[in-house]
Amino acid sequence: MTQERHSQLDIHDMHLHDPGQGAHRRTILRRAGLVVMAVLVLLGLGAARAVVDRMHQGRALEAVAGEQAKVYVTVTRARHADRAQQLGLPATLQGFVEAPIYARSAGYVRRWYKDIGSRVQKGDLLAEIDAPELDQQLDQAVAARQQQVSSMQLAKSSFERWEGLRQRDAVSQQELDERRSAYDQAQSNLAAADANVRRLRELESFKRVTAPFSGMVTRRNVSVGDLIDAGNGGAGRALFLLAQTDPLRVYVFVPQSYSQQIKAGDEAAVTQAELAGQIFHGTVARTAGAIDVATRTMQVEINLPNRDGRLLPGAYVQVSFPSSVSSSLIVPANTVIFRGEGPHVGVVAGDGKVSMRPVTIGRDFGRTLEILAGIGEQDRLVLNPPDSLAEGDQVSATEAAAAGGGAKP
Repeated sequence: MTQERHSQLDIHDMHLHDPGQGAHRRTILRRAGLVVMAVLVLLGLGAARAVVDRMHQGRALEAVAGEQAKVYVTVTRARHADRAQQLGLPATLQGFVEAPIYARSAGYVRRWYKDIGSRVQKGDLLAEIDAPELDQQLDQAVAARQQQVSSMQLAKSSFERWEGLRQRDAVSQQELDERRSAYDQAQSNLAAADANVRRLRELESFKRVTAPFSGMVTRRNVSVGDLIDAGNGGAGRALFLLAQTDPLRVYVFVPQSYSQQIKAGDEAAVTQAELAGQIFHGTVARTAGAIDVATRTMQVEINLPNRDGRLLPGAYVQVSFPSSVSSSLIVPANTVIFRGEGPHVGVVAGDGKVSMRPVTIGRDFGRTLEILAGIGEQDRLVLNPPDSLAEGDQVSATEAAAAGGGAKP
């Protein structure tokens, strides 16, 4: 297009007419490019800052999560017992000799002479029994004996006469032997009658119920007029219960783990809750010398003097035996966690990781336990371990302030 054509169209060419306009346009474009580059740089810096912030927040979150995941525990150490232990076991006091007194003769109670709490000596009369049937049987037996005496005397005289006749050859030897046999039979019948009379007279003596040993009447079960059956079987019942209260006898069942420590002649201390502050000293009289397979215990008998009568038969008491210092370890009871595979304790290693160790428990002292195997004296044990505590858990351990006192029995 020519300049004339431009003139005709009234279009003015800026480049043709104004060369400075092109330079100005180029300046504007260069400035716009700089602005775009600045914006892009700012956007890049913002994106980089956002990435850095997110990385920093991620690391902080991981640190917080790790800190929150860490378990904080209190640890203590096991200790050896610093004194001899006392083995305490429950027991019941018994009279040194206790016997129910039964009637040997059946009849009615005519009179009783001793009541509960009465102290008696051996042979003292306790009660009398009226037995009319027994009296009649004795009279009948005496009369039957008299009959046998008469029969024997007749047989004896007959034998003696036939013996004289035999010497004169007036009777046969067979007849003499028959008379001798009749005489021997009469003697045997008399002996049987005498035995029956003695038996009934012995039963007559049992109408007087006497004390078989010195002691105290602890129970009376009859009154005047009661019908008494002979013996202790069937409907028979004890008339009295007699107990010797000095000394007393105590039976204790010692667990198998301590059976080797108890010997005859050892001292034993007996206490009763109702007699606070009073200790009664007894002596081990004998031991069973065998373990009961049902209870895994050994029966021990203790003789306990009771001259003043303060201890009563049948009372519940506690018996204590001195025990040697044990080489096993003592730990607080709240360090042991019981699971399906048995008792365990949590041991914290130097790197803060937990090791769950199985242990063998000995004696239970209440707040403390005796551990026979599984841990050492230097191990740090977790107090009050949570049920979720597992092998290899990372923990933050703090020593218990009163760990030493908590491990003592």
